[in-house]
Amino acid sequence: MSLLITVPPNLVQSIRAFRVTELQDEAGRLGQHFLYAHCLAGVTKQQVLALIAESFLLPKSLGKNFDVLRGCLTETMHKAGAQPGFLVVLEQLPNTQKFDKEARETLLDVFRDAADFWAEKHIPFRVFYSFE
Repeated sequence: MSLLITVPPNLVQSIRAFRVTELQDEAGRLGQHFLYAHCLAGVTKQQVLALIAESFLLPKSLGKNFDVLRGCLTETMHKAGAQPGFLVVLEQLPNTQKFDKEARETLLDVFRDAADFWAEKHIPFRVFYSFE
């Protein structure tokens, strides 16, 4: 039985009861890309975006702009060829003066937009996140 049997194929949600290792194993079982970023070391938007870019092997130019991240997660990946699906974990998103609740919500909105993009193409794109 699938670990994600009750989880819709395109969503952004708190990691809650899931463990990162279980999600990674499930991505492998499903043949999907597993993208993981541990973001606690980021203090500013630029640092958090740079951590995500480095972890996901995305262009370094991503480090300054939510729109560039959105483009990488959607059109750039789509142009790279057929995709089997994505399981994304953003662990320990920081809560700092320079990466506050508004910045976290904007970041999660980028991932929600990506989930919607892939839903239109019938490709799973699940994102799990936690805050520090």
